[in-house]
Amino acid sequence: METSLTPLSLTRTLLAFDTTNPPGREKACSEYLGRLLENAGFETHLDQFAEERANLVARMRGSGGRTPICFTGHLDTIPPGASPWTRNPFKGGVEGDRIYGRGASDMKGGLAAMIIAGLRLAELSQGKADFTLVLTGGEETGCQGAYHLAGLESVLGKAGAIVVGEPTSNFPFIGHKGALWLKARATGIAAHGSMPEQGINAIYKAADALVKLQKFDFHVSPHALLGSPTLNVGTIKGGTSINAVPDEVFIGIDIRTIPGQTNREIRGRIQSDLGEDWDLECLVDVEGVATDAQHEWVIEVFEIMEAILGEPPVPRGIPYFTDASVLTPALGHPPTIVLGPGEPRMAHRTDEFCRISNIEKATQAYFEIARRWCGL
Repeated sequence: METSLTPLSLTRTLLAFDTTNPPGREKACSEYLGRLLENAGFETHLDQFAEERANLVARMRGSGGRTPICFTGHLDTIPPGASPWTRNPFKGGVEGDRIYGRGASDMKGGLAAMIIAGLRLAELSQGKADFTLVLTGGEETGCQGAYHLAGLESVLGKAGAIVVGEPTSNFPFIGHKGALWLKARATGIAAHGSMPEQGINAIYKAADALVKLQKFDFHVSPHALLGSPTLNVGTIKGGTSINAVPDEVFIGIDIRTIPGQTNREIRGRIQSDLGEDWDLECLVDVEGVATDAQHEWVIEVFEIMEAILGEPPVPRGIPYFTDASVLTPALGHPPTIVLGPGEPRMAHRTDEFCRISNIEKATQAYFEIARRWCGL
């Protein structure tokens, strides 16, 4: 491993790649990491799924005595946003224990930690550990990169366990909700605002729909870790002028599901409740993930993290989705833990930062989790 490469220096390098999504442009970052890992003895596969967009799969092949452990994270970030930053979002400025930049917490600090851990594992095992890295693009807008990988033959293979490096302040989470994002559209008949009786007001249809959505009942018991599913109306757009009867309206619906539910069934019930006046377009469709808290690997990871965190973790779940929605079933439904150094409250925020000490602890944790899995 390059002697100058540290979790901090690699995080700064990754922050310098502008992978804001849209448009993404993860390919250059994937190529850089591919070269870095190849030099350490990894086999790599660059999967280009759009112009300037690519996933990276890197693996070491060990004795084959155990199905590889997989570490995964996404390369893309959301844009810096309209609010002014006090620091350059692509420079990785350091102040005390914080490194600042778009993606520092979500999740380039986590990427750096798992890559450094992988390089150390390669050095320890002389390149013969059962270990896979899956680095994706397009996670922020619905797991496009992960879906593309899952649709390819003989690229992902199988995994015995998965660690997802999303921001959790290094506390392990064993489940997360799924998501179903719908754009509902209804039409009316345009007319002059002074003669509304000659038209059909699409926004009035939306008013009725909003009441139904607010009262929507999932008819499901809460999940032990993830609680109840939720529905939120995030956007409503309609009309072209205050003095015209609107002939079109759109409602954006954000549904967060729990394991055991199927998004297809929920979409059907939404359609039934809203009625035939409404057309539903699916924008995001990812399922929830949950692992048994008593799984022996989960218990082992919790023991490792207790030593690093200084307190025993407790089984918990998170409300947001990750690429595990796609990769866990694609890799054979192995136990899955979400564990990363980022600050959950800093994800998508102006002046996003990650604690450098947390990145270093995550590197230590990832290495120890992988070392034990590989029997080194």
